[in-house]
Amino acid sequence: MRIGIHYANFTHPDWQTSLADRLTETARVADQGGASLFTVMDHWFQMENLGGPAEPMLEGYTTLGYLAAVTENVRLSLLVTGTTYRYPGLLAKIVTTLDVLSQGRATLGIGAAWYDREHEGLGVVFPSTSDRFEWLEEALQICQQMWSDNDGPYEGKHFQLAETVCVPPPVQQPHPPILIGGSGEKKTLRLVAQYADACNLFGESPDVVRHKLEVLRGHCDALGRDYDAIEKTMITMGTDPVAETDAFLSSMEEYAALGISLVTLVPPTDDPVGWTTSVCADVVPRLATI
Repeated sequence: MRIGIHYANFTHPDWQTSLADRLTETARVADQGGASLFTVMDHWFQMENLGGPAEPMLEGYTTLGYLAAVTENVRLSLLVTGTTYRYPGLLAKIVTTLDVLSQGRATLGIGAAWYDREHEGLGVVFPSTSDRFEWLEEALQICQQMWSDNDGPYEGKHFQLAETVCVPPPVQQPHPPILIGGSGEKKTLRLVAQYADACNLFGESPDVVRHKLEVLRGHCDALGRDYDAIEKTMITMGTDPVAETDAFLSSMEEYAALGISLVTLVPPTDDPVGWTTSVCADVVPRLATI
């Protein structure tokens, strides 16, 4: 099993003067320490459970572009892109740019979006849940077409593109991996089965993850998709792998047995650099044997 680091919280001591330096050093530690994935959120306002709009938040793809220049190995993604935040053709171009400048380290993490307050606050349309999932499916189709040899038009219910040109193409071929975040059984996991290279589930418990993967397998069977071709990843904020390393590794054995190959962790302290250093030194090598 591999590790991802999700840098969700910028509110650390003296963030007004040290936010960029702390983010940079955390990413460099993850990059050089063997983490497989480094992610940030796609929000303009900080989430309510981390303090809300009064707390600092950086725009996601600008941040990833910066991190591409200060890292060498780690894959870079948003966890996850909100489908409402960018027109799909522009999103494909943005992710392509990240892939080219990072020399093939971009992943398109994407989901249906949910944070109504930031949409209303900044004047961005926030469609109904059903429409957002329709937007998501069309965005997936558009990105795949942009990353193919088909430069022709796209005609969807919500989006119409006259030319799906994308030059230069992504470094990764046929395209950067597509990861869909979320655990919704009727829509999200069906979209994973149809379009994605990876899923990202919430690591609530082994029983919950087992059930979600069974649902995903059912969608794959219905669509004729190879279930084993989809990478299974999850995010967890349970046992701290630094404070309780043995307990964390023991719990990960259960998830690995279900097919989870990567677990994304959120630094739970005011010292994400030190915490990530400990994870890379003490947890990553042992987790790799699971």
